[in-house]
Amino acid sequence: MSEAIEKRGIRKERVGVVVSDVQNKTIVVKVDRRTPHPLYKKVVKVRKKFTAHDENNEAKVGDTVRIVETRPLSKNKCWRLLEIISRAAE
Repeated sequence: MSEAIEKRGIRKERVGVVVSDVQNKTIVVKVDRRTPHPLYKKVVKVRKKFTAHDENNEAKVGDTVRIVETRPLSKNKCWRLLEIISRAAE
């Protein structure tokens, strides 16, 4: 298994929160990161939304998930769900 992963190369991974699960087999994940402002050096929050493939419709709104980069699956979707880290409180 590890040999196959090494052949594919390093894939980007992100951890974020599911903000939408309305679409079939698709989730929208919001990823927050903190980065210094290029000029003023103050640490600011940067938020970005990624559209990810969820084959079994497992993730729900509020879940913390790990997504991994993959080949383009549609016009906007080039990430897939790797694992659900924690479930949302119901």
